[in-house]
Order: sequence, then C-alpha cells, then structure tokens
Amino acid sequence: MSKKFYITTPIYYPSASPHLGHAYCTTMCDIIARGKRLRGFETYFVTGLDEHGEKIQENAAAKGVTPQAFVDEIAVRFTDLWNTMCISNDDFIRTTQPRHYETVKKIFSEFVKNDDVYLGSYKGWYCVHEESYWTETQVGEEHLCPECGRPVVEKEEPSYFFRCGKYVDVLMNHYDTHPGFITPEGRKAEMVNNFIKPGLNDLCVTRTTFDWGVPVNEAPGHVIYVWLDALTNYITALGYNQEDDSRFQKFWNDPEAEIVHVIGADITRFHTIYWPMFLKALNLRQPNKVFVHGLMMMKDGKMSKSKGNVIPVPPLVDRFGVDAVRYYMAREIVFGQDGQFTPEQFVERLNADLANSLGNLLNRSVSMIIKYFGGVIPEYKGELNDLDKNLKEVAEKTVKSYEVLNDELKVTEAYASVMELVGAANKYIEESAPWALAKDQAKADVLASCMSHLANAIFLAGSLLSPILVTKSEKIFDQLGVPAEMRNYDAAAKFGSLGGQTVNKGDQLFPRLDVETEVQFIKDLMLAPKEKAAA
Repeated sequence: MSKKFYITTPIYYPSASPHLGHAYCTTMCDIIARGKRLRGFETYFVTGLDEHGEKIQENAAAKGVTPQAFVDEIAVRFTDLWNTMCISNDDFIRTTQPRHYETVKKIFSEFVKNDDVYLGSYKGWYCVHEESYWTETQVGEEHLCPECGRPVVEKEEPSYFFRCGKYVDVLMNHYDTHPGFITPEGRKAEMVNNFIKPGLNDLCVTRTTFDWGVPVNEAPGHVIYVWLDALTNYITALGYNQEDDSRFQKFWNDPEAEIVHVIGADITRFHTIYWPMFLKALNLRQPNKVFVHGLMMMKDGKMSKSKGNVIPVPPLVDRFGVDAVRYYMAREIVFGQDGQFTPEQFVERLNADLANSLGNLLNRSVSMIIKYFGGVIPEYKGELNDLDKNLKEVAEKTVKSYEVLNDELKVTEAYASVMELVGAANKYIEESAPWALAKDQAKADVLASCMSHLANAIFLAGSLLSPILVTKSEKIFDQLGVPAEMRNYDAAAKFGSLGGQTVNKGDQLFPRLDVETEVQFIKDLMLAPKEKAAA
C-alpha cells in the first residue's frame, strides 16, 4: 500500500491582486508536496479561492461588474502567480464552481436534518474585511475590529447558527489526545484560553443582508456564511458527496492517509475550532495537523498596498530566477515563525548559499573531474581515508535528518541540513587538496576517491534540494551526467551510486550578484504606485 499525503493551503480571498506575501504559503506547501513526492508518497496538493461574501459583492459593485466577473479576473492573477512560482498543485478549487457550490448545499441540509443548526437572530459588530462578527467587549469603545483594526458596523439579521456547544467536549478531548494537531503548540493555548474557556458562542453560519453566496435550500433569502462555505473546500475538492468520490476515499477517508492543512495565523480559530466541529457533525475524520505558518513581514510591518511595501513576484523571478526566490522563502524565514524580508538579506542569502557554496562546489568539482579524469566520474571501491569516511557519514546523516524534518514539516531545518552537506563537501575539497594529490602518481587512487565522493555528495544535495530548485536541480544532474533513470531519490540516497558517467561543464549555476545593484533593484520594485508615478 502506497503512503498517501494530502496537503492544502488556505483558499485565498480574491479581493485584490496577489503579491509575494500570498506566494509564501503556497510555495512552502509546494516544497512540502514535492518533497513527499520525491520520497515516493502518493501526494495530492490543493489550493484555491474563497470567492463568496459581502466584501466581494461590494468590491464588484464598486467596479461596476458582477461578482462572478470580478472573481474570474482575480482568479487568473492567482493562477498566473502559481505558474510563475512553479507551483505543482493538483487542483485549484474555487467556491463558485458547481462541484463545491452544490456539495455545500448538501452539507448544510445534513446539518439541518441532524439539528446541528438552528434559526435565530444575530446582533453584533461586523467587520466586512474579516467577514467576522465581534462582541461589544472585543471591539472596544472605538468600535474597531480586533483582527485588522478597521471600523466595524452594528448589524442585526436573521441567521442560522451552528451548535458549537454540542461539540466542545469532543474538540477538547481531541486536543488532549492529539498534541500535534495544532502546530506550533502555542497556538493551541491561544485557542483554548482566548475562545473556548471564556465560553464559545454558537457560530453564525448564514447571512441575509447580501446574496453573493451559496443559497440555503431550507430558507430562501439565506446564503451560507463564508466560513462554513470556505472550510468545506478541503473535502469538496476531493469529491466528497459527489458522483466520483474516489479521491475523497483515498486521501481523506483512508485512516492511513496523512492530512495537513497549512494556514496563516489570522484564520487559526476557524480551522482549529469550527472546522473540527463541522467534520465531527459530518461523522468524518479529523486532519492530522493544522500547521500555522508565520508571516513574511517588511521592516514596517505586514505587506500591504497602502503602505507601499508590496513586492510583485514576476519581476523578482525574472531578475533572479524562480529557484532563487523559492530558496529564499524556505531558508531565510523559519517555517512556523514570522520572518522579515529585506532586500539586503535576500541578495546576501543568494550569494552566500547559492552562488558561493552550492554553485561554486559544482563548478569546481566538474572542472576537476574534467581536468584529472577526462570528464568521467571515477568508480572507486578501494579503502576510504578518514576524510572520505567523514563526508560519506555526513551524507548518510543528511538523508536521515531530511526525512525526519520533512515529516515534521520543519522545512527550513530540512534544507538547512542539506546545505550543511554542501558546506561539508566544500570543506572536504580544502582538506583533501586534490590539486596536490594530482601531482603525486602514488595518490591516484586517493584522488579518484575524492572526485567520486564529491560527485555523489553533489548528486545527493541536488536531489534533496529539487523540491526548492525546480529548474536548477536538473542542471546539476545535467552537469554531473546523471542518466534519466537515476534521477530519483533512491539512487541519490544510495551514496556512491554515481560512477562512470561523463560530466558536462555548464554555465555557472548561480552567478554571484552585485549587492548594491540588486538591492536597489528590489527597492525600486517596492515603490508604491503613487511614488512610481512621481518618480
């Protein structure tokens, strides 16, 4: 039986064009998905858009278009961004698609039938931007949304409510028996102390003051509130309650399948409190993990157009390459923590890791194999010296740590371990001094072993880095002369599998960047539109 892995991003709200901040979560999920596929997991990766709600309806009206036309235009911008970032998602779910739309209506009807929802009236302070109601205490005297700081408005309307009290004990028991369900661990205490212990109110799940949403069959005039609509995408994308539910059976209903939701901190409450309750009401299993990633911040806070600190992705990729941008995201910002983007850090990270360490290692090693062995990687099976043994040991440890860290979603640490192997290989060159070995015919076998170990270390590093370096890893294999049938995890992880192949000298993998020039280029990208117009 193959190992099955299902990973999702949050579905994004298409109220405006996406930027580097939006790309971060999806790229990290893509790296995880590619890493699982590399290791032989049958993987399904879903992202998409949450296209209903009052904010969408208002934005569309302001532009003089229908809500559907509005989201159709924004959806293309998201899919274009995913193409730019080489995202390998298996599906792109949109909540306006019939497969989702019709299934959500069925889910709501199931809730009605089982008395999981009831009709009442809701009065509270509503934030259009966050699609959330808040209490008088939460909005304070200034009546500002506690999430985004925007003004809220008082609203009262008939609504259906989901009976949260029915499932609180079940939820708390799940927290206790599955300590890794919410990651990082601190997020669980936040949910319990801030939302559950003070008393969890029933959740408003329909609206009547606008009509851009999934209608309720049992109550004309009601549309299903955005969070019940949005959260169910994780199962509707797999075919839940649809004619063909084979993917649902494989990736969700199978208790052996691993299910991971990756989300931003601002939507933790909905994914770790209400979503598990909805699943329990439907008598479905829970995901294995809800992983809360941090934010990619700028020096002056979160990326936003109003601050003029948004970084558009296409020109960044055009300038530095998709591999470089993906690498920076994975290595500079610890996955699960907030991190800060600065142009200086970006350029310095690319120079230090990709140009100086990885690119230089490949260039030097291929050049020496050409110079000392006519371009053929030696097949050496003799006795290893201490330096050889040490590099091989580092390589074997890297494979083991990569697998463990990859399974724990410690993306930054996993690829840091691979770069430690690259660093060890560079140190191995200095300590082995192949240029000196080449001058002594008696050391011919030692030199052969040195070149063999370098080639295999680079082959392994290139393979493990391939979930990030989606184009450059193939160039590494090309320069090493790795045949197509060996470009896989098993061959690379079997240290010493390379030997007898002919290397091919290529262009520099990552040319060194001029810091001053490239930092200025990025700063120019960050200019707000009004500043660009004035420039």
